[in-house]
Amino acid sequence: MKKTLLAVSLTAACAGVAHAETAVTLYGLIDLGVGYERVRGDGFHASRFSEMSGTSSGSRWGLRGVEDLGDGLSAVFTLENGFTANNGKMAQNSRLFGRQATLGLDSKSWGRLEFGRQTNMASKLFGQIDPFAISYNSANMGTTFSAMNTMRVDNLVLYQTPTINGFKFGLGYSFNADDTLNDGSGKFNTGGNNREITTGLSYSNGPLFLAASYDRLNPTDAAVGGKNSARPTQYALGGYYDFEVVKVAAAVSQTRDGWFVGQSLAISPSSDFQNFGNYHSANGFTATSTLLGATVPIGAVTSVFGSWQRADPNNSKLTGDDKTFNVYAAGITYNLSKRTNLYAYASYADNYAFRDGVTDTVVATGIRHRF
Repeated sequence: MKKTLLAVSLTAACAGVAHAETAVTLYGLIDLGVGYERVRGDGFHASRFSEMSGTSSGSRWGLRGVEDLGDGLSAVFTLENGFTANNGKMAQNSRLFGRQATLGLDSKSWGRLEFGRQTNMASKLFGQIDPFAISYNSANMGTTFSAMNTMRVDNLVLYQTPTINGFKFGLGYSFNADDTLNDGSGKFNTGGNNREITTGLSYSNGPLFLAASYDRLNPTDAAVGGKNSARPTQYALGGYYDFEVVKVAAAVSQTRDGWFVGQSLAISPSSDFQNFGNYHSANGFTATSTLLGATVPIGAVTSVFGSWQRADPNNSKLTGDDKTFNVYAAGITYNLSKRTNLYAYASYADNYAFRDGVTDTVVATGIRHRF
């Protein structure tokens, strides 16, 4: 249960002048467990047992603020820190608020406009479709769907409409998608930065949820090819239908001229590859991705879920290989309370990261607590 730390209503000394109510909420989540992972390929074999942090959800703490400005308009901010609970270190490249740092305005009639660092529209929408909620390491759909892999974007201006007859739309533009890069981006001129466009449309009606998204990176002019360099692009469609006894999900996408890495997929590049942090550029590369998934509630406190996903590339320009990449995964959660649950999952990937014969096997279990 989230705890409100501060809710103050101020009245000015001058009669008849009132100040709006402000509330700041502290919240967080801690996720820890143990697991086994084995990676095997031609000529190599590595495995390990280890303590694992942030498997079902990334560990975090945050501050969320709202100031009522009147007439349905509010000032809003979110500052969210990610950390690895097994060693207490900051995540997201040691950023203080690496998960999210935004400030904006929210209107019941006109929607929400935010500035700062947060996830792209594909991650927001398809996290509701994926049975693994774009978590659980390589089991989440972002492994093969590229831009869904909890991709966070710096310097983002994001507008999202209110829900109108079940429809909701979002459109964002980043002036410099990753401030940590030292690749010729970050220059004074606009073309010296890696710019990102992200957009998405969703429809919700009872048990039905549908979503579409589009992401594109416009690389810095310092990239090979300059203004004519490859622009990683992804289109995606998906949805779920909740029959109550089972919720079924499906999605399809196409990624062109590169790959959006997000947080977990390690790609060994070919000679046609360029690295822009969360973005890998490879002119002429195309991969079509597919997902089928299901979630089955068992009683009031347990859920079983699973998925099959694949990415089918058209050539070897991204990694030097061109093998179809499959991931099979299953998981279970058990709620001890409204805030604490146990979980376990297993996943198996063949031709991992499009590499012929490379397999990745993971088995893990843990506990998650929200506050």
